[in-house]
Amino acid sequence: MARRTVSGLSVGGRRVALDVWLLLQATASATAAWLVARYVFDHPAPYFAPITAMVALTANLGERGLHAIRLLQGVLLGLLVGQLVLAALGKGPGTMALAVFVSLATARALRSAQVVVVQAAVSSILVVALGDQANGVQRLVDALTGAGIALVFSQLLFPPEPLALLRRAEAAALHAIADGLTTLADAIDQDDDGLAHQSVGELREVLDHLLELRRVGRTDTRVTRRVLTWRAKVVVREKENAEHLDLLGASCLMLARLVASADSDTRGRLQEPVRGLTDVIASLAGGLDDRDVRRRAADRSLELATRITAETAGAAASDRTFLAYGLRTVATDIVTFAGVDLTDTLEAIRAGALDQRVPPAKMPPGRLHRWAGRLLGRSRRLRGRARRSSARNGPSKERS
Repeated sequence: MARRTVSGLSVGGRRVALDVWLLLQATASATAAWLVARYVFDHPAPYFAPITAMVALTANLGERGLHAIRLLQGVLLGLLVGQLVLAALGKGPGTMALAVFVSLATARALRSAQVVVVQAAVSSILVVALGDQANGVQRLVDALTGAGIALVFSQLLFPPEPLALLRRAEAAALHAIADGLTTLADAIDQDDDGLAHQSVGELREVLDHLLELRRVGRTDTRVTRRVLTWRAKVVVREKENAEHLDLLGASCLMLARLVASADSDTRGRLQEPVRGLTDVIASLAGGLDDRDVRRRAADRSLELATRITAETAGAAASDRTFLAYGLRTVATDIVTFAGVDLTDTLEAIRAGALDQRVPPAKMPPGRLHRWAGRLLGRSRRLRGRARRSSARNGPSKERS
């Protein structure tokens, strides 16, 4: 519990620091847009320039530049529709309704984003309400100023870092999974059905983090088109690894449900492996940038998986067998997320229980290729230990 509190405080502190930094950027951009509109373009009341810059820079990281462009698109569309309707009908009672409807319908017909639709309607309302074409032109200048300042801040001064965005979303998901498994381990330790069902609920909430991870992944796909080739390759490789978090979240939820429905004696045997996998996931959450952390996480997960496989080999189907399968699935997903090819992972885990020669694995691409082969070597050693242990215990059982 203490470790979870410290971890939560650390994550919360980093999130607050990031939020403050982003708010400072939005404040600086709004101030800069107001100064440019007021003293460069001599607009006596440039309210819309700082609003545009501020709204653009309070969008999600990685989408701020796109948000600025969409704001500008909405303003242009609304100004055009408002001016045309005002010129055709004058300041009649139906002018406002027609301007709003046409701007909304046009934005929808163009399949524009929601912010474009809203800005188009707002701009057309202001044009018709003020009834001054000069004001529409000034609003366009303000929009261009605010969007330009926002693009300078988001694309030049503080450009998006797709890998950092992805790692941050991965870490949040891993921390949530680790918290759910910690509750599950506490439930096993205390033989508490209430805690077991609580862990199921916590792991269901991980879906929210996984949705955020998928959103960041889609954003990174757009961002990587504008970055250097070697950086794009790193981001794409990490995105492929991140996709395995969906499977890891699902396997942890399945394990929690199995534990919640198991009897006390059966679930009691899972205390050590569940704690071990929880520690592995927590270490990954705090060291995604560290290759050694990933290597140790994969090694430890493989060790747990092969031990579970060896202990349940040949056993009849039972609650314990299903629980072991759930644990092995979680371990497999961790190793795969760490960067090892799924085929190599499955071969290594099976080698811990089956008496067969494991062929040399193809080295997976990326930074982890130097140590992927060590996993198979470790699985062979674990297999040998399990065989020797079985040989020592066999005669004693026969004599008894």
